[in-house]
Amino acid sequence: MAPDDVQLFPVAVEGESEQYFVVNATKVVDAIDEAGCREVHHYDEDDPAPGYEGEYNWIYGLRIDPSKTEGARVFRLKKFKIAFIVSEDIKNALEGVGNLGVSFERVTEPYVPH
Repeated sequence: MAPDDVQLFPVAVEGESEQYFVVNATKVVDAIDEAGCREVHHYDEDDPAPGYEGEYNWIYGLRIDPSKTEGARVFRLKKFKIAFIVSEDIKNALEGVGNLGVSFERVTEPYVPH
């Protein structure tokens, strides 16, 4: 569903006859809507972790700007690569597969505290 956005690596799972894949998001976009996030934490500007200068240490209530995703349906965020973002149709397809050990959180609507 997103051949230009991911790489699939086939893996064998001992004791399982089904085929499994590791998914690697190859697209990285700069789409964080910092003003829309609940709380953002940058790496310490005076002493950043090596290789993480200018990136986010953590984001609570992550929000992205869909107009900046460059049409990608699966991607990571340029300054917060821990987040693995998928489009609604990819999410629905994954949920249709069953329990994959992942959870989803909407990141395109305004943050509303619980």
